Amino acid sequence: MVKKSNFVIGLTGNPNVGKSTLFNALTGVRQHVGNWPGKTVEKKEGLFNFKDKKIKIVDLPGSYSLTAYTEEEAITSDFILEEKPNIIIQIIDAQNLVRNLFMTIQLMELGKPLVIALNMVDLLEKKKVSIDTKKLSKLLDVPVVVIKAREQKGIDELINTAIKISKRKRASGIKLSYGIETNDELQKIQEFIKVEEKISPFRLGWLSLKLLEDDLRIKQELTKKPYCFELKKQLQESVNHLQNIYNKDINTILTDARYGFIKGLEKEVISKRIEDKKKSFTEKFDDIAMNKFLGIPLFFTVMFFVFQLTFRLSAPIMEWIEKIFGMFSETVSTFLIYWGAPGWLISFLTDAVIGGVGGVLTFVPLIGILFLLIALMEDVGYMSRVAYIMDKFMHKIGLHGKAFIPLILGFGCNVPGIMATRILENKKDRLLTILISPFISCGARLPVYALFTGVFFAKHQGLIIFSIYMLGILMAIIAGFIFKKFMFKKLSSPFVIELPSYRMPTMKGVVIHVWEKVWSFVRKAGTVILFFSIIIWVLASFPVGVEYASSESVIGTIGQAVSPVFRPLGFDNWQSSVALLFGFVAKEVVVGTFGTLYGTVDIGNSVGVSLSDALQNDFSPLSAYAFMVFVLLYVPCVAVLAVVKKETNSWKWPLFLASYTTIIAWVVAFIVYQGGRILGFG
Repeated sequence: MVKKSNFVIGLTGNPNVGKSTLFNALTGVRQHVGNWPGKTVEKKEGLFNFKDKKIKIVDLPGSYSLTAYTEEEAITSDFILEEKPNIIIQIIDAQNLVRNLFMTIQLMELGKPLVIALNMVDLLEKKKVSIDTKKLSKLLDVPVVVIKAREQKGIDELINTAIKISKRKRASGIKLSYGIETNDELQKIQEFIKVEEKISPFRLGWLSLKLLEDDLRIKQELTKKPYCFELKKQLQESVNHLQNIYNKDINTILTDARYGFIKGLEKEVISKRIEDKKKSFTEKFDDIAMNKFLGIPLFFTVMFFVFQLTFRLSAPIMEWIEKIFGMFSETVSTFLIYWGAPGWLISFLTDAVIGGVGGVLTFVPLIGILFLLIALMEDVGYMSRVAYIMDKFMHKIGLHGKAFIPLILGFGCNVPGIMATRILENKKDRLLTILISPFISCGARLPVYALFTGVFFAKHQGLIIFSIYMLGILMAIIAGFIFKKFMFKKLSSPFVIELPSYRMPTMKGVVIHVWEKVWSFVRKAGTVILFFSIIIWVLASFPVGVEYASSESVIGTIGQAVSPVFRPLGFDNWQSSVALLFGFVAKEVVVGTFGTLYGTVDIGNSVGVSLSDALQNDFSPLSAYAFMVFVLLYVPCVAVLAVVKKETNSWKWPLFLASYTTIIAWVVAFIVYQGGRILGFG
C-alpha cells in the first residue's frame, strides 16, 4: 500500500503523451497498481521525495476530455473534485498542441490549480516548429514547464513550480466565452441552481457546462435533488434554443467554441512551419507500416521474428534454470534420504513443490523476453500503427476496429484486455469484444507451448508457437464475424487512434513494465500454482498404499473418467485430462500438473525418467500440437470468467463463454489431429 502524504499531485493528459514515463521517472518501483474503487480502470499511485516533502502522485487514466462519457473521463473529474489534490499536472505533447489543449480548457473550467508540462518539444523542433511557452503561459494564465520525460530533464523545475502554484489556491483567471447565445443559456442554468443552493462561482460555471453538454454522471447526481424536474425543463429549453439557432447538436456547439479559442491560441504561440520537402523517418516508415497492402504482412513478419528471437535468447537460460531445479531436487532428495525422512515427505517436496513450481518458473526467461520485445514495440510507437492498420482490416470483416486495442492487451493477459473494452462506447461492441478476447493467447498459456515445442519441435519452436498465436487471432476474427452477423448486426462509431511519433524507448519504463508482468507470473507460481500442485500431489498419493501418480490413485481415477472425451483428439492419457481440468484455474497450472505427475516416473526397473521422456511416451508430435490448440481455445481461466461476469453484470455470458470456447476447442483440435492423420502426419 502507498503511504499517506500531505501533498498530492494528480497527473493527467491524453494517451501517449509521456504520462507513464514521467510517473515511472518520479516513483520508480515505489508505486502501487490496483483498480479504482468500484471501477475496472487501472489505478496507479506512487511516492517520491522532493526536498523536504514526501509527495504522493496519482497517475489518472489517459483521456481526451473530462465529459463523463467513459469511465476514464469520469474518474479524472471525480478525483479532481472529490479527492481535492494540491495540484494538477497535465502533460501535453507539443506535437499535438491543439488536441491536447482541449482537455486543458476543461481542467481550467474545473477551477483547480494547474501546471502544464510541455513534453516532446525537441521532436517538434526537428520539424522546424517552435512554441512560445512564455506567451502560452500568459494567454492561459497557467504555468508552462518544458520537460523531456524520457531523458528526465525539467522534472525538478516542474515539481518546484507545482509546489509553488499549489500555495496560491487559485486557478486560471481566463474564462472562455462560448458566444453570446450560449453564454446567455449558461447564465439561465446558473441562476436557476444558485436560487436552489449555495455553490462557489467556479463550481457553478463548471456544473452548468456539464449539464448543458449532457454529462451523464452530473445528471444522475441531480436526479436526487428536489428541483430536478424543473432543472431538466430548463436544460431542455436551453438545448433546444441553441440547437435551433446554430443548427448543430449541443456538444458540437460547445466543442466548436473550445477549438475556436484553441486555434486562436495556436496562431499566437506557434511559429509558422517551414516546409521541408524531404520526408522524415516517421513518414518514410509509415509509408510501409501503414500501407494497406504491406502493413498487415509486415506486422505478421515482425511477430514471427519476435517469437524466433524470444526462443533463441531464452533457450540457454531456460536450460540452465532447469538444470538448477533438477540439481536442487536431487540434493533435497539425497539429503532427506540420508536423514531417514519418510517417503511421502520426499515425494511432497520433490514432486509437488519443486516439480510443480519449478516446472513453471523455468519459463520465466521466455515470458520476460517476449514481454520485453512487445513493450519495446509499444514504447517505440509501432503498436499504435498496428491498431490503425488492423482497424481497416477488421471493419471489412464486420468487426469494430477499436476492439483491436483490448485484443492487443490480451497477449499479456485476457483480464486487463477485457477490462479495456470500456473504451468502446457501444454496449454490444463491448460484449462482442469480450466474447472473442479469450482466443487471443495470453502469457499464461506460453509455458504450455514452450514445454511441448521444446519436447517435440525443438528446431522450430518459434515457428510452431507463431502458428498457435496466429490461429488464436484467426479464431477471434472468425468468431467475431459470426457473432456480428447473427447477434450484433449494428456497427457503431468509427475508430480514431492517436499515432505518436516514433521515439527511443526509455529503459527504465520498459524494465518496470516487464518487471510487473514477470513478477505477477512468479507470484502466481508461488501461490496459486503451489497450492494446486499440493492438491494434485495429495490426490496422486491417495488412497494410501497405491503407487504415486498411478492410474489407481484418486487423481488417476478422475483422469481416466474424463480421458475418453479427448481420445478423438489424440491425447487420451489421464495425466493430460487432469492437467486440462486444473488448467481451468490458471493455464500455468497445466505445466505444474505435468511437473507434479511426471516429475519422477518409474518405467520397468528404471527410475527418474525425465518429463520430456514421459511426454514422448504419451504424445506424438501431431497429438502434442492438437493439445496446444486445445489449450489455446478452451475455457479461459477463472479470473477471466469472473471479470466477464463483473463487466456484463450477468452469469449468462461467462457460462456461454465457457461453453462455446470449449466446444470450439474440441472441434478445432479434432480437425487438426484427424486431418493430420489423413494427411499422413500421424
